Amino acid sequence: MLLLDILEKKTDDGVYIIAEIGQNHQGCLEVAKKMILKAKEAGCHCVKFQKSNLPAKFTRSALARDYVSENAWGKTYGEHKEYLEFSKEQYQELQAYSQELNLDFTASAMDELSLDFLADLKVPFIKIGSGDANNFPLLKKASGLGLPLVISTGMQTLQTVDKIVSIMEDAGKSDYALMHCVSAYPTPPKDCNLRLISMLKQRFPNVIIGYSGHELGVAITQAAVLLGARIVERHFTLDKNQKGSDHRCSLEPLELKSLIVAIESFKLQKLPLAAHEIIAVLGNGQELEEALRYTGEKKILPCELPCRNKLGKSLVAARSLHKGHKLQLKDVAIKVSEPNGLPAETYFDIVGKELTDSVSEDEPITGNMVKF
Repeated sequence: MLLLDILEKKTDDGVYIIAEIGQNHQGCLEVAKKMILKAKEAGCHCVKFQKSNLPAKFTRSALARDYVSENAWGKTYGEHKEYLEFSKEQYQELQAYSQELNLDFTASAMDELSLDFLADLKVPFIKIGSGDANNFPLLKKASGLGLPLVISTGMQTLQTVDKIVSIMEDAGKSDYALMHCVSAYPTPPKDCNLRLISMLKQRFPNVIIGYSGHELGVAITQAAVLLGARIVERHFTLDKNQKGSDHRCSLEPLELKSLIVAIESFKLQKLPLAAHEIIAVLGNGQELEEALRYTGEKKILPCELPCRNKLGKSLVAARSLHKGHKLQLKDVAIKVSEPNGLPAETYFDIVGKELTDSVSEDEPITGNMVKF
């Protein structure tokens, strides 16, 4: 498997390409199968879906809220998400179909129950999406499964990325990769900050660095490979004009094929290239120049705030807790909450802290509830 060879540094001549089908299948098994076939025909190594156990990922209030959107598949956000979820039997059918095509099959684990689900499915690796890059309990559990991990780092600070690497090192884990990512759909070229790939490679020399892109087109992703990204993930669709929020920043089959053909033409052993060399290879376009402009330390960007506010994980009460209670880890769960609570990366910081207000089970723990 190419991914394992890359993670184990057995090859310097290959880029592992993931077609992120996600939920662009519109909740239809036959559409999902057609997408798998088209991804194979384009030359991908892997197709990836998104697996959620909705009550484990979202609070009840987040699922119950009205969802008024041209992209909605239900009246509430819970109904919308349920419509787009596949069952265990459907996952097994999609996995078997992918194996017939000699295509790797996996999914992002969006919560701990989904992590168990994918481990039982015996996927070749597990993806941890940007929304869970600060979900340290999930990362700790994933690091102990004996499966390779690919971890995106969108809408996170460099401090959080350092913590991810620390968790992996504490578990003695080396078969994982970090993906530079910006969680904006689509990502403006000026916010792509591709030079962070170089920074991550220098900061974590023993870790494979990849790129998960949400920009329009393929040139910026090509540039990511020329900077040294060894794993590439792009959202994939049959038609950008379909209903759904991810289609617009996804690649259609011909675009995906053109990206893969370009990557296969690169002389990978001679990489990475400098920014001016990349522009010389790919063309002197303004968007490419903006994407390659170094904009400083990795941080949460303004363009990422809509996604972080909507889908970022928060601390919530795992049971009803009374004012004056001193918090322990068993008291706290990490979920997408409506409204938001303290961000998930504060999970270990709240141990022993006193509640200044009572909080009900499955409700967010906010900053004004805790005596820091």
